[in-house]
Amino acid sequence: MLTVKPWPVEAIVRLVLSVILCAYAGSVLISVQAYAAAGVRGNAKLFFPLAAGALVCLAAALGLIARAWPPEGISRRLAGLVVCAYSGLLLGAWAQQLSGAGAGDASLSRMLMAALSFHGAGLILIGRFLREQQTHWTAAFGLAHRWRRAALMGALGALLFLPMGWGLQKVSALVLTHLPHLGLTPKEQLPVTALREALTWGGRLSLGAAAVLLAPVAEETMFRGILYPVIKQAGYPRLAWWGTALLFALVHLNLVTFVPLLVLALLLTELYERTGNLLAPITAHLLFNALNFAALLVLQHYGGA
Repeated sequence: MLTVKPWPVEAIVRLVLSVILCAYAGSVLISVQAYAAAGVRGNAKLFFPLAAGALVCLAAALGLIARAWPPEGISRRLAGLVVCAYSGLLLGAWAQQLSGAGAGDASLSRMLMAALSFHGAGLILIGRFLREQQTHWTAAFGLAHRWRRAALMGALGALLFLPMGWGLQKVSALVLTHLPHLGLTPKEQLPVTALREALTWGGRLSLGAAAVLLAPVAEETMFRGILYPVIKQAGYPRLAWWGTALLFALVHLNLVTFVPLLVLALLLTELYERTGNLLAPITAHLLFNALNFAALLVLQHYGGA
């Protein structure tokens, strides 16, 4: 059973907006990297000011939501946030168009940059959020509550779900393959493509650390640890279950893995509910990613994948 989370909605909104802004700033940095890697171009005098302007505007927006807003002057602050955020998004989109970096680019460096700007920045922002709420990780997420049992249940959950997840992914791929009239074709996840194209073990291990360690901790803390209990406590338990699960599946941006990840998210929520310890879904998520990563490495080494 989960403990009550006395976190104000206003603080949750600021946290979510901050994570989104950091993720978008990461995409702008990725476009800068792509532009530099492509060599000298004639529009450099336009591209770099656009990218710099986008980052400055996004940083200003982050500064505006770094602390709680007092009632007085809230309209002025809100107007400033809208102007800064919209300007950052607009300038960033223009810079990305000039860079030629597509959403489907999956180089190792870009995947790591995306992981740091989303998962890494997310963990830093969550840490700041907890300090603002005058609590800490252990108390906020029940990490000390029967932790051995929580870790064991998480591990068992991952092992039981793994064959089901692989089966659901195969079925999803088959369904998409047999729907050519919709123009849908199965595509592998971008991190999988990056792993397949990684030429060194250093690169593979870096990607593995991001996928196996960083992503599970950040995603479970955000989706199960913060969003789920807050929405549930607001009086919407079904929305909390299904809404966070759908959002979790959507942010992975892949049709083939959408259904497996949706089911996985429901399982992870159930683990958190049963144990009251976020370590359970973190362990399950971590082990699930680790086994998938190991399987990909084996296939790449022996099967020429």
